[in-house]
Amino acid sequence: MRNPYEVLGVGPGASNADIKTAYRRLAKELHPDTRGGSDAVHARFQEVTAAYNQLKDEASRRRFEAERLNEAAQRRRQPAFEETASPSVAAQDAQDDVFSELFEGIKNAGKRVFRARGEDRNYRLSVSFLEAANGARKRVKLADGRTVELAVPPGTTDGRKIRMRGQGNEGHGGAAPGDAIVTVDVAAHPYFLREGADIHLTLPVTLSEAVLGAKVEVPTIAGPVTLTIPAGSNSGTRLRLRGKGVPEEGATTRGDQYVTLTLTLPDVSDPLLKDFAASWAPGLKHDPRKGFWEN
Repeated sequence: MRNPYEVLGVGPGASNADIKTAYRRLAKELHPDTRGGSDAVHARFQEVTAAYNQLKDEASRRRFEAERLNEAAQRRRQPAFEETASPSVAAQDAQDDVFSELFEGIKNAGKRVFRARGEDRNYRLSVSFLEAANGARKRVKLADGRTVELAVPPGTTDGRKIRMRGQGNEGHGGAAPGDAIVTVDVAAHPYFLREGADIHLTLPVTLSEAVLGAKVEVPTIAGPVTLTIPAGSNSGTRLRLRGKGVPEEGATTRGDQYVTLTLTLPDVSDPLLKDFAASWAPGLKHDPRKGFWEN
């Protein structure tokens, strides 16, 4: 058998990384999937694989060097006349057995090297805020042209990665295929804001609703509900809707929805409202900015 260093095209002082690089380059050039199945290419491929197995790590290289030194020592100890003597039938049979075992080992080594799990494939999927919050089933088109259905779990966050097992690249030598890794991009919502498992919403209310109190319809991620606004509420008042948030990961409970009130006056000027404000003595005396600038 040829010197494995010569087979791989590297010197005896090559590092493990150099040996691996040389092997990968040759294996890619000689792999049957690339060059076809000719006997010459197959034999060369097996030779490269066997050489790499002899040198692939420090332990393998030490074994190879020890075997080479042992063979050299045995040749030096043999009588001179044996070097030119014709081999006996038994010796020839022994040599045939050695070569049979060698090529069988090379063949098996090649199989071991190229039995590898397929690579994963990465995809991106855009979903709406409500689809991510409530869960959805979406279609994903794979690189091979197939379209598969993906379950987006309720409470999915922006950037979450969902693994679709067995939907990646095919494996080598009968090994399992890789997976499809889908990164979810969640679009923003015009009204809802998510913080952890909680949902936040700013709700405009009228002057009369804030002063007198009212029952109003409020949107949630699961649909509208009725919210009671206490009398005397103000801008910035925050009310809680229990259990109206998103499901907490790994739990059966849901977060809450927080509704922050903001007082909103009519767009059109109302003379009656102006007259009331001008004549409302307590309102004229009230200073909402008292102490606002004090440290």
